[in-house]
Amino acid sequence: MRPSAPDAPPLDPTVPALLAKVGAYPQHHGGLGVVRTLGRAGVTVHAVVEDRLTPVALSRHLSRAFVRPTTGLEPQDALVAALLDVGRAVGAPCVPVPTDDEAAILLAEHAEVLSECFLLPRVDPGLPRLLAGKASLHALCEELGVAAPRSRVPLDRDELVDAGRELGFPVVLKNRDAWTRLRDPAVGGTTAVRDERGLLDRFAPGVLPPLLVQEYIPREWAEDWITHLYCGAGGEPRVAFTGLKLRSWPPHAGVTTRAVALANPALARLAEDLVRRIGYSGAADLDWRYDRRDERYKLVDFNPRTGAQFRLFENTDGVDVVRAMHLDLTGREVPPRPQAEGRVFVAGQLDLPSVLAWLREERRLPPALWPGPGTERAWLSGGDPLPAAVEAVRFLGAVARRLGREVRGGTDGRRGRVGTDGRRGRVGTGGGARGRGGAPAPGGRGGGPPC
Repeated sequence: MRPSAPDAPPLDPTVPALLAKVGAYPQHHGGLGVVRTLGRAGVTVHAVVEDRLTPVALSRHLSRAFVRPTTGLEPQDALVAALLDVGRAVGAPCVPVPTDDEAAILLAEHAEVLSECFLLPRVDPGLPRLLAGKASLHALCEELGVAAPRSRVPLDRDELVDAGRELGFPVVLKNRDAWTRLRDPAVGGTTAVRDERGLLDRFAPGVLPPLLVQEYIPREWAEDWITHLYCGAGGEPRVAFTGLKLRSWPPHAGVTTRAVALANPALARLAEDLVRRIGYSGAADLDWRYDRRDERYKLVDFNPRTGAQFRLFENTDGVDVVRAMHLDLTGREVPPRPQAEGRVFVAGQLDLPSVLAWLREERRLPPALWPGPGTERAWLSGGDPLPAAVEAVRFLGAVARRLGREVRGGTDGRRGRVGTDGRRGRVGTGGGARGRGGAPAPGGRGGGPPC
């Protein structure tokens, strides 16, 4: 990660920050990016972690790690009490940065209580939950006239079959609501199913778990675009960035392995208009698919929090979404500068299998194969090397455990997620050769002292 622009506005070093999360995902490069970008700017950064050997816990930019493992199955009162305990231990009002939808929802819905210790965006308490929910987001898009893939919410197997036949196969399956992915998951992640038999085989007779069935936009007709924003009071964007997803792992899935920052004025206007209309305040990560069949950008996901690849984007003053949040919530001005063009983001070891998958499918080398001088690396940093080393060990351990399970019987493979080609794996849509809008494509209050 390169240093910030020399004229980057100073952040208030007297106001600490807290990386906040719900659920277990210790190998998360987005959280490491939060710690690094604020720590390098002189802010004291604390983090909620699963254990003391997570990559984030070992970053030189982290002041203190609070080991508070959660599953998302805990009562919300207990999660709120745990956050307050952490905030009181920090000892001063701080800026919390959520890296998952559940943490963002918790902060918004319990803002009155949590404001004892935290500086929070002024957002409608129910809005993050509405935006993170796949069905509620789709209903909002229909109400506001925002393009989105066609979606259905089946309650039983008959309705599931009807949804598949109406939308056409393959179809995409998603967990309907934010907390259900932890408490009552219908699928392990965004999943495509290629035929009716595959759809029925996934679910036992009776009432379905909370599920959304969505239209699949064929890869050959689609481009994947990203917008990251930070919005102040009333939904006014302070920074807004656009970029194109080049590769992901599993192939064409939600985890970005390589992306490029590209100014797309048309898409930026769509995102800015949406957040203004709904009055959203805070960090946001929106996924869009450009559908060449009707030449429209379609909103796939609205994540009301910092995205994992947020470090792809900076403005020309070196301000990213997280720095903009800290500036705004501490009463400082966010400079209205254009985004820095051409920055490339690479998600470490996940990029290699995405390249191999591209070669197998396309029979040619993928774009942006070699990292350039402006490449933003998710893990590797010469000034902060330990997280990357720890991540490599944990990653190899996870691979070895998975291979061991498959060798012992292969049952994990049969329970896995089904891709459109019949193999297990999540699915999305790929990028194209050129974007539209003028843009070229290439995880009760307790006692204690007050904060």
